[in-house]
Amino acid sequence: MEFLGLQDLVRRALEEDIGHQDITTGNLVPAEQKARGIFYAKSPGIVAGLEIVRQVLIFLDADLKFTIYKADGEQVATGEAIAEVRGTTRALLTGERVALNFLQRLSGIATRTRQMVEMIKYNKAELVDTRKTTPGLRYLEKYAVAVGGARNHRFGLYDGVMIKDNHIRAAGGIQKAISVIRQKVPHTVKIEVEVEDLKQLQEALESRADIILLDNMTLEDMKKAVEMAEGRALLEASGGIQEENLVEVAKTGVDFISVGALTHSVVSMDISFDLIEIYS
Repeated sequence: MEFLGLQDLVRRALEEDIGHQDITTGNLVPAEQKARGIFYAKSPGIVAGLEIVRQVLIFLDADLKFTIYKADGEQVATGEAIAEVRGTTRALLTGERVALNFLQRLSGIATRTRQMVEMIKYNKAELVDTRKTTPGLRYLEKYAVAVGGARNHRFGLYDGVMIKDNHIRAAGGIQKAISVIRQKVPHTVKIEVEVEDLKQLQEALESRADIILLDNMTLEDMKKAVEMAEGRALLEASGGIQEENLVEVAKTGVDFISVGALTHSVVSMDISFDLIEIYS
């Protein structure tokens, strides 16, 4: 996990929590005291985010030693150790909450993603994420989705054309929108368009869209869309998809299923941190 803004993200997260000082730890724990601590799972799941945990703690103690027991992407059972740290007690206690916040959320995303990927592993459809991410944490949350086994959709407005309903209204129709944008973007860029019914689907097919997003369509209409497309465009199902209907959507024959809930409403994994040894 590497990206240019990682150090700045860590710094801002710590500044938010610490402010001008950790008033409890700074007044209670001697500066020279050292400790060993363990991150461990209190519920089963898929680990994700260990590198940012390391970055958080090293930011506070450059000499800290970080040992990984369960790497990102690995399954962990309740009670199992995920990682061990050795460093100044002050650094461990001051960085504990920020480190856990990252680790718990990213592991929660990876865990839910893995569960949903496993549900449709015998179907053609691939699970993908969306841009419905926490502001400022998109890279990390999409990383966690990938750790969980799904694919990333576009990262932002810059790396993929997605013509949505409001774009269609502003441009004056699907055909016109696709025609205009095809002349302005490189030929290497795929064009995806969102459609709400089979009539719009037909227009998108005739306009040679590369990918067509089937927005909140019924299962029956999704099946008809697959028949109509006949492989001329990739089809992506989206809207209101949860574990309860995921398999049925996959069975329609679509190529991709995008699920915003992978990132926007995930439950964080239950992970704790305990000091297990104090030394000088």
